Amino acid sequence: MKRDIIIIGGGVVGCAVARLLSRYEADVALLEGASDVSEGASKANSGIVHAGFDAKPGTLKAKLNVEGARMYPALCAEVDAPYGQPGAMVLAFTEEERANIQTLYEQGVANGVEGLRVIEREEILSLEPNVNPGVVCALLAPTSGITSPYELTCALADHAAVNGVDFLLDTFVESVCPGGAGYLLETTRGPMEARIVINCAGVDSARLHNQLCPQKPLTIIPRKGEYYLLDKSEGSLVDHVIFQCPGPEGKGVLVAPTVHGNLIVGPNADPVEGDDTACTAAGLAFVSAAARRSVPNIRFSESIRNFAGVRANVDTG
Repeated sequence: MKRDIIIIGGGVVGCAVARLLSRYEADVALLEGASDVSEGASKANSGIVHAGFDAKPGTLKAKLNVEGARMYPALCAEVDAPYGQPGAMVLAFTEEERANIQTLYEQGVANGVEGLRVIEREEILSLEPNVNPGVVCALLAPTSGITSPYELTCALADHAAVNGVDFLLDTFVESVCPGGAGYLLETTRGPMEARIVINCAGVDSARLHNQLCPQKPLTIIPRKGEYYLLDKSEGSLVDHVIFQCPGPEGKGVLVAPTVHGNLIVGPNADPVEGDDTACTAAGLAFVSAAARRSVPNIRFSESIRNFAGVRANVDTG
């Protein structure tokens, strides 16, 4: 089977790439090892469109984060996926954390994030009366958004499929190497050939990358994040996406409204082997305790679902 382009991975990135390439006259196929698109990290994450204040200035991540956040309202409208822009607050509870807030503010300004402000306790509590009254200050980021990641992924895939992209599900890529017109792939559906291969394989992407680029290897350390999804009775507890000051393992536990009117709380960040998406009593206890530092009166008895996703943390940052 020969193709012009093969995309490996049917998450939100792979499906967005497929949709974009479907505009052109090319034979494009997307290979996904699971039985449907959005079966990996794209169905089990916070659904937050980050404004771009936490990425190091001058990096590709900072550039694409800010550009991506600006793209999201129009993109979601084009594919009829839900989107909201409640804005975000990053809370500081000590004067030491205030310095971190100032750093995030300066990074955001350098990255081109619009509307950032550092606000004090009185304004925080006027905007979010359910936040811990011990808060000292916060970074307010009005351009932070929310979406439904699995609905967005499916919508992108629908557009791509209607426009001619061939989706081959239950098709795991075992190996990829140079050969033929470009690249040879061994898959669970047999051998395939493509002029161009685009690697969107998430937690499995380093394995494929290293087969082609052993001189520049990547290491991915999968991290599991566990969540609570609370009933709509809790959906109005906060109006913004509420973060705490980030640590070395990420942005920490958040409390946020969803596009469907629920409240989402999580995640932790535990290193795991493979695709371990089991929720644990210890993990969920950590999440609930950390979240109550931000919003003390969350009623976790109103939880309607726990879930976990595994994200691809690469060692290069």
